[in-house]
Amino acid sequence: MKLTVVIVSYNVRPYLEQCLNSLRRALHGLEAEVYVVDNHSKDDTVEKISRLYPEVNLVASNHNLGFARANNIAIKQTESEYVLLLNPDTFVGEHVISDCLRFMDEHEDAGALGVRMLDSNGNVAMESRRGLPTPMTAFYKMVGLCKRFPQSRVYGKYYMNYLPWDKPVEIEVVSGAFCMLRREALDKAGLLDEDFFMYGEDIDLSCRLLNAGFRNWYYPAEILHYKGESTQKSSFRYVHVFYEAMFIFFRKHYGNMTILISLPIRAAILFKASMATVALGLGRLRKMLGFYKERERYPDYVFIGREGAIKNCRRISRKFGLTARFYTADSKTMPEGHNSIKEVVELDSPTYIVYDIDAYSYEEILQIFGSNPKKNLIIGTFDSNSNRIITFKEVVE
Repeated sequence: MKLTVVIVSYNVRPYLEQCLNSLRRALHGLEAEVYVVDNHSKDDTVEKISRLYPEVNLVASNHNLGFARANNIAIKQTESEYVLLLNPDTFVGEHVISDCLRFMDEHEDAGALGVRMLDSNGNVAMESRRGLPTPMTAFYKMVGLCKRFPQSRVYGKYYMNYLPWDKPVEIEVVSGAFCMLRREALDKAGLLDEDFFMYGEDIDLSCRLLNAGFRNWYYPAEILHYKGESTQKSSFRYVHVFYEAMFIFFRKHYGNMTILISLPIRAAILFKASMATVALGLGRLRKMLGFYKERERYPDYVFIGREGAIKNCRRISRKFGLTARFYTADSKTMPEGHNSIKEVVELDSPTYIVYDIDAYSYEEILQIFGSNPKKNLIIGTFDSNSNRIITFKEVVE
């Protein structure tokens, strides 16, 4: 077997289905298998995935095992040459995986490979490339020097923003949202560290791959990463798990440092965690006391697709009272998509641009948004098979 794709899922069934749909296209003609490890979701993930995706190897855990352990379960059951760790809240372009496999075949010392991840507006996610969080790199990040001097090779190393985005480059940390791994490298460096429940395990693994003599790479192929749809980042549990991961990584890799250096770093991590917890608490208190933020404006919708898909989208819009515009087109009649519609490009209100995935490929949707990202224009997709609209915050069907 050439490739095993491993997806760990938890209560994100519509996004997981979209991810699997994109994989069906991206894996066509490849010697590949897909494993989904469900971490005891409370929705109907197990039943639906079993029925709709018989080609998927489904592991239905009775417990929430965390990201590292769930991935390891699937990796241990397989023997493929490469393993791809992929988040469920992603979709991939049709040629991304084949291009990445080709690159890995051509670079025998590559241990891991990451790609250019786009957010739901089409902007490049800085997490696509990172440097190891050494004590000084982490310090520059926490005190704001990384943000202030993003192009600096010293202060900006956390996101390595000084590197080009349009060609392959060596990096240090590959994101676990899309991480293609060489089996030989995993065998030498070891699997994901299960001390990390969620967050930090990709940094730790990247570090161990480098220490084992392999190189980590960034490759300029695009995927969409909703970035956290599968996690609740406004919860106290998120704060606890995230900053606990920082402590675990620091103790593991820098625990032998002198107390004069280690103590300030530990204090800084604790301070950041405390501030995040206080901010969450104050937010809840404001709601309890009736102090609300200005009411969020509901986004409008723009639908672009074939005649049959547009007809279904009109029906869904009437059913849910959506404010919407409709354009019958496909990638041949309107290759630039919404970028060629003046009244859409000039919109300044939050708007979901929903593409019929049978009229535009996933790759074309990413290229259209990536060529002209706007903060108020948000990626959406419509699947005629499920009659489902998926956006960053909403699933409508």
